[in-house]
Amino acid sequence: MDLQLSGKRALVTGASKGIGLSIAHALAAEGVDVALAARDRETLEKAAAEVAERSGRRAIPIVADTGDDASVRALVDGAVAALGGLDIVINNASNQQIGGGFPDLEGTTDEAFWGDVNIKVAGYLRVARAAAPVLKAQGWGRIINVSGLGYRQTHSIVRSIRNVSVAALTKNLADELGPHGINVTVVHPGATRTETTTLKYAQDADAAGVEVSEYERALANNAIGRVVESAEVADVVTFLASARSVAISGDAIAVGGGLLGTINY
Repeated sequence: MDLQLSGKRALVTGASKGIGLSIAHALAAEGVDVALAARDRETLEKAAAEVAERSGRRAIPIVADTGDDASVRALVDGAVAALGGLDIVINNASNQQIGGGFPDLEGTTDEAFWGDVNIKVAGYLRVARAAAPVLKAQGWGRIINVSGLGYRQTHSIVRSIRNVSVAALTKNLADELGPHGINVTVVHPGATRTETTTLKYAQDADAAGVEVSEYERALANNAIGRVVESAEVADVVTFLASARSVAISGDAIAVGGGLLGTINY
């Protein structure tokens, strides 16, 4: 299937590693020029160089903090200037600490709540708000918000609220921007293997005295019996970024391998 992505231009936040970097690779492999955004310059520049070398497409690193509106506006302006326009926006930035645990009510501080929501919800709003005029002016665009399966679970107060909020933001944006040719969707990954989680899973398995494969099967708790690879999440996002996804907007796509005991609707 031709995804009709060649020549498109994309901005991916949280793109220096993990799912964001996998998405940048997947888009570039389909002929998309990509602006990669993150806060750490050294890691980001290395990631962008890797994307460019592997794909032969333009991969522009732009240091930005989605927790700050001025930084977000400069990011979008910089991406448009560097790429000659913008067609696709991937909101993926997060300050979630991998393996940070699931604090109870007493342990859920105001600082932890607002710190997480400022990046993962308000940050997504800032990026969409800055990019929307560009997409509307050309009458076509895609915005994909990467959230998490915590929107259907109660392990963490902050993560549940954050992920439900991203889904609500997505539907509001889809309804408003749809008449302008812009589709907006949200993707909810579950347990996903990245360069960071690979090490964490191995450490946790060793601490529990079990094989890594056994630990990951229990952690995934899904129908496919394993942790999902970040590249597999990126495949779904890449389809949603394409013209082929026109029939999907405002909806949530779970990419956790079929979380057991959970009905997504």
